[in-house]
Amino acid sequence: MHLTLARLNALRFTPELEPAPIDEEIELRRRELVFLAQERAAVAARAAEAPRDADGFVAWFEDLKETGPGQGDPLFPWLAEVATIDELKWFLRQEVAGEAGFEDLVALAQLKLSERAKLELARNYWDELGRGNAGGMHGPMLARMDAALALDHSIPVVWESVALGNLMTGLAANRGYAYQAIGALGVVELTAPGRSEMTNAGMKRCEIPANIRQYYALHATLDVKHSEAWNREVLAPLVDEDPRRAPLLAEGALMRLSAGARCFARYRRELGVGAAVAA
Repeated sequence: MHLTLARLNALRFTPELEPAPIDEEIELRRRELVFLAQERAAVAARAAEAPRDADGFVAWFEDLKETGPGQGDPLFPWLAEVATIDELKWFLRQEVAGEAGFEDLVALAQLKLSERAKLELARNYWDELGRGNAGGMHGPMLARMDAALALDHSIPVVWESVALGNLMTGLAANRGYAYQAIGALGVVELTAPGRSEMTNAGMKRCEIPANIRQYYALHATLDVKHSEAWNREVLAPLVDEDPRRAPLLAEGALMRLSAGARCFARYRRELGVGAAVAA
Protein backbone atom coordinates (compact mmCIF):
# COMPACT_ATOMS: atom_id res chain seq x y z
CA MET A 1 0.00 0.00 0.00
CA HIS A 2 2.70 2.48 0.95
CA LEU A 3 4.75 1.88 -2.17
CA THR A 4 1.55 2.67 -4.07
CA LEU A 5 1.04 5.88 -2.11
CA ALA A 6 4.66 6.83 -2.73
CA ARG A 7 3.80 6.64 -6.44
CA LEU A 8 1.01 9.16 -5.83
CA ASN A 9 3.52 11.58 -4.35
CA ALA A 10 5.78 11.13 -7.35
CA LEU A 11 2.86 11.80 -9.70
CA ARG A 12 1.85 14.97 -7.85
CA PHE A 13 5.18 16.56 -7.15
CA THR A 14 7.80 15.40 -9.66
CA PRO A 15 8.12 17.90 -12.53
CA GLU A 16 7.15 16.15 -15.76
CA LEU A 17 6.72 17.07 -19.41
CA GLU A 18 3.15 15.73 -19.57
CA PRO A 19 0.28 15.44 -17.08
CA ALA A 20 -0.26 12.11 -15.32
CA PRO A 21 -3.46 10.16 -16.07
CA ILE A 22 -6.12 11.72 -13.87
CA ASP A 23 -7.98 8.45 -13.22
CA GLU A 24 -4.90 6.90 -11.61
CA GLU A 25 -4.29 9.94 -9.43
CA ILE A 26 -7.90 10.03 -8.26
CA GLU A 27 -7.80 6.38 -7.21
CA LEU A 28 -4.49 6.87 -5.40
CA ARG A 29 -5.85 9.92 -3.59
CA ARG A 30 -8.80 7.87 -2.36
CA ARG A 31 -6.37 5.37 -0.85
CA GLU A 32 -4.36 8.18 0.70
CA LEU A 33 -7.41 9.70 2.36
CA VAL A 34 -8.33 6.32 3.86
CA PHE A 35 -4.80 6.01 5.26
CA LEU A 36 -4.85 9.53 6.72
CA ALA A 37 -8.27 8.97 8.28
CA GLN A 38 -7.05 5.78 9.96
CA GLU A 39 -3.97 7.52 11.35
CA ARG A 40 -6.11 10.41 12.57
CA ALA A 41 -8.63 8.15 14.30
CA ALA A 42 -5.84 6.41 16.20
CA VAL A 43 -4.79 9.65 17.96
CA ALA A 44 -8.07 11.56 18.11
CA ALA A 45 -8.89 10.83 21.75
CA ARG A 46 -5.54 12.06 23.06
CA ALA A 47 -5.56 15.07 20.72
CA ALA A 48 -8.98 16.09 22.02
CA GLU A 49 -7.40 16.62 25.45
CA ALA A 50 -5.20 19.46 24.17
CA PRO A 51 -6.03 22.85 25.73
CA ARG A 52 -7.90 25.37 23.57
CA ASP A 53 -6.08 28.48 24.80
CA ALA A 54 -2.79 29.48 23.14
CA ASP A 55 -0.52 29.35 26.20
CA GLY A 56 -2.03 26.11 27.44
CA PHE A 57 -1.78 24.52 24.03
CA VAL A 58 1.87 25.45 23.55
CA ALA A 59 2.70 24.02 27.00
CA TRP A 60 0.84 20.80 26.08
CA PHE A 61 2.62 20.65 22.75
CA GLU A 62 6.07 21.18 24.25
CA ASP A 63 5.40 18.39 26.75
CA LEU A 64 5.22 15.96 23.82
CA LYS A 65 9.02 16.11 23.77
CA GLU A 66 8.92 14.05 26.96
CA THR A 67 5.58 12.21 26.77
CA GLY A 68 4.86 11.81 23.06
CA PRO A 69 4.96 8.45 21.25
CA GLY A 70 8.49 7.26 20.55
CA GLN A 71 10.24 9.74 22.82
CA GLY A 72 13.14 8.30 24.79
CA ASP A 73 13.36 5.33 22.44
CA PRO A 74 16.44 3.18 23.21
CA LEU A 75 17.35 3.05 19.53
CA PHE A 76 19.13 6.39 19.65
CA PRO A 77 21.43 5.87 22.65
CA TRP A 78 22.32 2.56 21.00
CA LEU A 79 23.17 4.34 17.75
CA ALA A 80 25.29 6.83 19.67
CA GLU A 81 27.20 4.31 21.79
CA VAL A 82 27.09 0.81 20.27
CA ALA A 83 26.11 0.58 16.58
CA THR A 84 28.73 -0.47 14.05
CA ILE A 85 29.23 1.57 10.91
CA ASP A 86 27.30 -1.02 8.88
CA GLU A 87 24.39 -0.82 11.33
CA LEU A 88 24.48 2.96 11.14
CA LYS A 89 24.42 2.77 7.36
CA TRP A 90 21.36 0.51 7.47
CA PHE A 91 19.62 3.05 9.71
CA LEU A 92 20.65 5.98 7.52
CA ARG A 93 19.34 4.17 4.44
CA GLN A 94 15.91 4.01 6.10
CA GLU A 95 16.14 7.66 7.13
CA VAL A 96 16.96 8.83 3.63
CA ALA A 97 14.17 6.71 2.12
CA GLY A 98 11.58 8.13 4.53
CA GLU A 99 12.56 11.78 4.06
CA ALA A 100 9.71 13.66 2.41
CA GLY A 101 11.56 16.96 1.87
CA PHE A 102 10.92 19.26 4.82
CA GLU A 103 11.36 22.44 2.80
CA ASP A 104 8.71 21.38 0.26
CA LEU A 105 6.31 20.39 3.04
CA VAL A 106 6.75 23.81 4.67
CA ALA A 107 6.08 25.49 1.33
CA LEU A 108 2.83 23.53 0.96
CA ALA A 109 1.80 24.09 4.58
CA GLN A 110 2.03 27.90 4.43
CA LEU A 111 -0.55 28.34 1.67
CA LYS A 112 -3.18 30.94 2.65
CA LEU A 113 -2.18 31.04 6.32
CA SER A 114 -2.56 34.24 8.28
CA GLU A 115 0.28 36.74 8.21
CA ARG A 116 2.23 35.92 11.39
CA ALA A 117 2.28 32.16 10.84
CA LYS A 118 3.06 32.56 7.13
CA LEU A 119 6.07 34.76 7.85
CA GLU A 120 7.55 32.27 10.32
CA LEU A 121 7.12 29.41 7.88
CA ALA A 122 8.86 31.59 5.30
CA ARG A 123 11.81 32.12 7.65
CA ASN A 124 11.94 28.39 8.33
CA TYR A 125 11.83 27.67 4.59
CA TRP A 126 14.67 30.12 3.96
CA ASP A 127 16.81 28.33 6.54
CA GLU A 128 15.99 24.98 4.90
CA LEU A 129 17.26 26.48 1.64
CA GLY A 130 20.55 27.47 3.21
CA ARG A 131 19.54 31.15 3.13
CA GLY A 132 20.24 31.19 -0.58
CA ASN A 133 23.49 29.21 -0.42
CA ALA A 134 23.30 25.93 -2.33
CA GLY A 135 25.91 24.34 -0.05
CA GLY A 136 23.73 25.04 2.99
CA MET A 137 20.50 23.55 1.63
CA HIS A 138 19.33 20.86 4.04
CA GLY A 139 17.84 18.40 1.55
CA PRO A 140 20.98 18.09 -0.59
CA MET A 141 23.02 17.50 2.59
CA LEU A 142 21.22 14.17 2.95
CA ALA A 143 21.83 13.35 -0.70
CA ARG A 144 25.55 14.12 -0.32
CA MET A 145 25.72 11.93 2.78
CA ASP A 146 24.01 9.12 0.89
CA ALA A 147 26.56 9.36 -1.91
CA ALA A 148 29.60 9.81 0.34
CA LEU A 149 28.73 6.77 2.46
CA ALA A 150 27.74 4.76 -0.62
CA LEU A 151 24.56 3.66 1.13
CA ASP A 152 23.39 0.36 -0.31
CA HIS A 153 20.16 1.02 -2.20
CA SER A 154 19.57 -2.70 -2.59
CA ILE A 155 18.80 -2.81 1.16
CA PRO A 156 15.01 -3.19 1.51
CA VAL A 157 13.28 -0.13 2.90
CA VAL A 158 10.84 -1.17 5.61
CA TRP A 159 7.21 -0.18 5.09
CA GLU A 160 7.16 1.92 8.25
CA SER A 161 9.74 4.28 6.77
CA VAL A 162 7.79 4.67 3.53
CA ALA A 163 4.60 5.23 5.55
CA LEU A 164 6.25 8.06 7.47
CA GLY A 165 7.06 9.90 4.25
CA ASN A 166 3.57 9.23 2.90
CA LEU A 167 1.99 10.61 6.07
CA MET A 168 3.93 13.86 6.00
CA THR A 169 3.33 14.40 2.30
CA GLY A 170 -0.33 13.48 2.51
CA LEU A 171 -1.00 15.95 5.31
CA ALA A 172 0.76 18.79 3.50
CA ALA A 173 -0.88 18.03 0.13
CA ASN A 174 -4.48 18.04 1.40
CA ARG A 175 -5.73 21.40 2.68
CA GLY A 176 -8.37 19.61 4.72
CA TYR A 177 -5.40 18.47 6.81
CA ALA A 178 -3.66 21.88 6.83
CA TYR A 179 -3.53 22.22 10.61
CA GLN A 180 -2.50 18.60 11.11
CA ALA A 181 0.38 19.27 8.69
CA ILE A 182 1.50 22.27 10.74
CA GLY A 183 1.34 20.26 13.95
CA ALA A 184 3.32 17.44 12.37
CA LEU A 185 6.02 19.74 11.04
CA GLY A 186 6.21 21.57 14.36
CA VAL A 187 6.70 18.38 16.34
CA VAL A 188 9.57 17.40 14.03
CA GLU A 189 11.30 20.64 14.95
CA LEU A 190 10.55 19.99 18.63
CA THR A 191 11.84 16.42 18.83
CA ALA A 192 14.51 16.15 16.13
CA PRO A 193 17.43 17.80 17.98
CA GLY A 194 17.90 15.00 20.54
CA ARG A 195 17.72 12.25 17.93
CA SER A 196 20.01 14.16 15.58
CA GLU A 197 22.55 14.72 18.34
CA MET A 198 22.75 11.00 19.14
CA THR A 199 22.88 10.01 15.48
CA ASN A 200 25.69 12.48 14.93
CA ALA A 201 27.51 11.11 17.98
CA GLY A 202 27.32 7.58 16.59
CA MET A 203 28.59 8.69 13.21
CA LYS A 204 31.44 10.62 14.85
CA ARG A 205 32.34 7.57 16.97
CA CYS A 206 32.56 5.53 13.77
CA GLU A 207 34.96 8.16 12.38
CA ILE A 208 32.62 9.49 9.71
CA PRO A 209 34.00 12.92 8.74
CA ALA A 210 32.25 16.09 9.86
CA ASN A 211 31.33 17.20 6.36
CA ILE A 212 29.45 13.92 5.76
CA ARG A 213 27.48 14.10 9.02
CA GLN A 214 26.71 17.80 8.52
CA TYR A 215 22.94 17.23 8.25
CA TYR A 216 22.68 15.66 11.71
CA ALA A 217 25.15 18.02 13.36
CA LEU A 218 23.18 21.00 12.02
CA HIS A 219 19.76 19.71 13.10
CA ALA A 220 21.03 18.93 16.60
CA THR A 221 21.28 22.68 17.21
CA LEU A 222 19.34 24.68 14.61
CA ASP A 223 16.03 22.91 15.20
CA VAL A 224 16.01 24.05 18.83
CA LYS A 225 15.66 27.64 17.62
CA HIS A 226 13.24 26.60 14.90
CA SER A 227 11.00 24.89 17.45
CA GLU A 228 10.92 27.89 19.77
CA ALA A 229 9.96 30.19 16.90
CA TRP A 230 7.41 27.72 15.49
CA ASN A 231 5.63 27.41 18.83
CA ARG A 232 5.63 31.15 19.45
CA GLU A 233 4.92 32.47 15.93
CA VAL A 234 2.85 29.66 14.37
CA LEU A 235 1.08 27.51 16.94
CA ALA A 236 0.15 30.17 19.48
CA PRO A 237 -1.30 32.65 16.97
CA LEU A 238 -3.24 29.96 15.10
CA VAL A 239 -4.89 28.73 18.31
CA ASP A 240 -5.47 32.29 19.52
CA GLU A 241 -7.25 33.11 16.25
CA ASP A 242 -9.49 30.03 16.42
CA PRO A 243 -9.38 27.57 19.36
CA ARG A 244 -11.02 24.90 17.18
CA ARG A 245 -7.63 24.45 15.52
CA ALA A 246 -5.99 23.17 18.71
CA PRO A 247 -7.10 19.51 18.48
CA LEU A 248 -6.24 19.47 14.76
CA LEU A 249 -2.71 20.71 15.41
CA ALA A 250 -2.47 18.14 18.20
CA GLU A 251 -3.64 15.37 15.88
CA GLY A 252 -0.90 16.17 13.39
CA ALA A 253 1.77 16.13 16.07
CA LEU A 254 0.58 12.80 17.46
CA MET A 255 0.19 11.27 13.99
CA ARG A 256 3.80 12.18 13.17
CA LEU A 257 5.15 10.94 16.50
CA SER A 258 3.21 7.68 16.23
CA ALA A 259 4.54 7.05 12.73
CA GLY A 260 8.06 7.73 14.00
CA ALA A 261 7.56 5.38 16.93
CA ARG A 262 6.54 2.61 14.50
CA CYS A 263 9.76 3.20 12.59
CA PHE A 264 11.92 3.09 15.71
CA ALA A 265 10.35 -0.16 16.89
CA ARG A 266 10.86 -1.78 13.48
CA TYR A 267 14.45 -0.53 13.25
CA ARG A 268 15.20 -2.02 16.66
CA ARG A 269 13.77 -5.37 15.61
CA GLU A 270 15.81 -5.38 12.41
CA LEU A 271 18.99 -4.34 14.25
CA GLY A 272 18.42 -6.50 17.33
CA VAL A 273 18.31 -3.60 19.76
CA GLY A 274 16.91 -4.26 23.27
CA ALA A 275 13.30 -4.54 24.36
CA ALA A 276 10.61 -2.30 22.96
CA VAL A 277 9.92 0.88 24.88
CA ALA A 278 6.36 1.48 26.02
CA ALA A 279 4.65 4.00 23.78
